[in-house]
Amino acid sequence: MTENVEPASTGSGPGASRLSDTNYRPPLVQAVPLGIQHVLAMFAGNVTVPIIIAGIAGLAGADKVFLIQAAMMVAGVATLFQTIGFGPVGARLPIVQGTSFAFIPAMIPIVKGAGLGALFGATLVGGIFHFLLGTFIGRIRGILPPLVTGIVVLAIGLSLIPVGIKYAAGGAHMPPDFGALHHWGLALLVMAVILGVKFLSRGFASAAAILAGLVVGYLVAIPMGLVDFARVGEAAWFALPEFAKYGLEFEMTAILAMCLMSVVSAIETVGDISGITKGGANREATDKELAGGTYADGLGTAFGGLFGAMPNTSYSQNVGLVALTGMMSRHVVTIGALFLILAGLVPKVGAVISVMPNAVLGGAAIVMFGMIAGTGLKLLSDVVMNRRNMVIIAMSLGIGLGLKSVPEAVAGLPGSVSVLLTSGLLPAAAVAILLNLILPKEG
Repeated sequence: MTENVEPASTGSGPGASRLSDTNYRPPLVQAVPLGIQHVLAMFAGNVTVPIIIAGIAGLAGADKVFLIQAAMMVAGVATLFQTIGFGPVGARLPIVQGTSFAFIPAMIPIVKGAGLGALFGATLVGGIFHFLLGTFIGRIRGILPPLVTGIVVLAIGLSLIPVGIKYAAGGAHMPPDFGALHHWGLALLVMAVILGVKFLSRGFASAAAILAGLVVGYLVAIPMGLVDFARVGEAAWFALPEFAKYGLEFEMTAILAMCLMSVVSAIETVGDISGITKGGANREATDKELAGGTYADGLGTAFGGLFGAMPNTSYSQNVGLVALTGMMSRHVVTIGALFLILAGLVPKVGAVISVMPNAVLGGAAIVMFGMIAGTGLKLLSDVVMNRRNMVIIAMSLGIGLGLKSVPEAVAGLPGSVSVLLTSGLLPAAAVAILLNLILPKEG
């Protein structure tokens, strides 16, 4: 389904206007690598969550591969919900869906206490609840002005930067050589290539700066002995995800936790959509885009629960990629979605990408996560910086990011409450919304 969107120029000349048009169809020779670039940007994050949950559940071998495979396929299908859409579903924007990190604190106790069946049952119900949030997300747009959405996008970027640093230093699990010079050397090389290609070239080459950095880093890592191709040889050529392989159990505590975290995910999606339209097209997101994006978020999560995937959400690193490249074509991301589905059906394809060293991905992630924060600042640049608004920014970021940095500060609260308070995003958004409503306007 095609929706006409008025292109907004992010620069000068017809080229800039064309890049900011969501319906622009670049030639395939350009669109394919740009779509794969989006997949490379989110691949590590998408497979990390199922790997963590597989470890908690005690899964290995084929079962572990199954969870990774499901994550790839469902991410691709959920991305198509966003880029192509149907009816009210989908923002029709270059939004990439992927397995959500935000749900990990809720998923771990569910898996430990009730098992995978309860996890996927709660994911299904949580997805339906998330879908229903889309019915009124547009009606509350008035409480989400640029001040609030700017704070949300800025909080997303600032909270993700430490993840990029961990990957650049060797990986989120902090291996024995964490922080070694060879990790940082690769990460810095990737960042240097990205910046060089971005600012010393034009057109397609400039738009593919992230891909160039990842490819160069990957190639350099091979003679360093940091790429394990044995894992590629072990991967199957073709496999289909199974319907409800681990069953569907509906446990009330697990469902409540998933529904609460769905609120966090919905707010993050609003921030991501706002970040994409502002960073890529220099405009505000429409109510229809926010509602459609929320519908797609929930539908993708519910679909994932049926096929062994964890909750899906819009991926913030791809928001940074759009902001960096200025390429707003949803058709580029559609190609990326097809590649994700291919990776899910042909595990060997995904294995080639999965052996990319963490440091290579980390170098690109630092740039993209920083761009998300920069997009948040761009949203806030439209806000009058009087004392009232500065206090709202200070309180929101101080409480939101402060609790995320020191989760022990709310250890005495019930588990579900502490999970929400230490998410970083939800408290920052809640404080921003509340203060914006109750503090008197300055004349």
